[in-house]
Amino acid sequence: MDVQINSIVGRKSYHCDILFRVIDIQQQGGKKVAILHGEDYRLIADAPFEDLVQPDPAERSKRTAESRSLEEQSYELFKQDIQLLKEKREYESTNGYKEELSYFQLPGRVLHLDGDPNYLKKCLNLYEKIGVTVYGIHCYEKEMPYKIGSLLDQYRPNVLVITGHDAYSKSKGKKTDLNAYRHSKSFVRTVIEARKKVPNLDQLVIFAGACQSHFESLIQAGANFASSPLRVNIHALDPVYIVAKICYTSFMEQVNVWDVLRNTLTGQKGLGGIETKGVLRTGMPYKPIEDE
Repeated sequence: MDVQINSIVGRKSYHCDILFRVIDIQQQGGKKVAILHGEDYRLIADAPFEDLVQPDPAERSKRTAESRSLEEQSYELFKQDIQLLKEKREYESTNGYKEELSYFQLPGRVLHLDGDPNYLKKCLNLYEKIGVTVYGIHCYEKEMPYKIGSLLDQYRPNVLVITGHDAYSKSKGKKTDLNAYRHSKSFVRTVIEARKKVPNLDQLVIFAGACQSHFESLIQAGANFASSPLRVNIHALDPVYIVAKICYTSFMEQVNVWDVLRNTLTGQKGLGGIETKGVLRTGMPYKPIEDE
């Protein structure tokens, strides 16, 4: 089997339940070991070469089609939510459609730190489709705590996303032990550093975590939303849906946690949070400047 960097593989010991991309190959104890990133889930893993199998093209195409179908369903449901929010704001801004008022909206700025450049690109494409202003930064998880302060100063976002890859390892400790997780400790430290800059949970809304991350520690550190309450895998695009819902909800209103989670691909098993205000602000009048 010709496994190389960027090869798509599954793990025989897990019945190929998740497809991974090989991002590194190492020698450990005289054996070749592949470092793996989930293709659609924010999971990091490693596996000996003898445990790897490359899916046949037909199976890979089938899985890709199923994943894209789920993503499209989630996107369509989200668009319906956004349309309802827009209609509500229009009704309120025009005094129940009784007045002809022109208005403009400021949905806030997002700073998205991602440990995976491929996932970051996918997320940025979705942000663009949804219409959210975002600054995307590829940053390895262990570097995030040291870079977040200067990035917040530079971009001054309303919403911060801290994500990448993570995994819980039973051999390293209990699920309550932060040291048993691949990158949860780095995510927690990054949230703590961000809260030193902006302590108020409504002035800077934070999503943090990846697959199987230590949810409780992230919330206690100051995240508004995090993964993963039941230590399950989360989809690569789930953070975008959470953030977009916050961006399109008025700062005068609280974001209902269930409303945020219901149209994500993972749901409440993998995502959770606390009551949080939206960041959208509406202004008027809207008067486009005409060239003389």
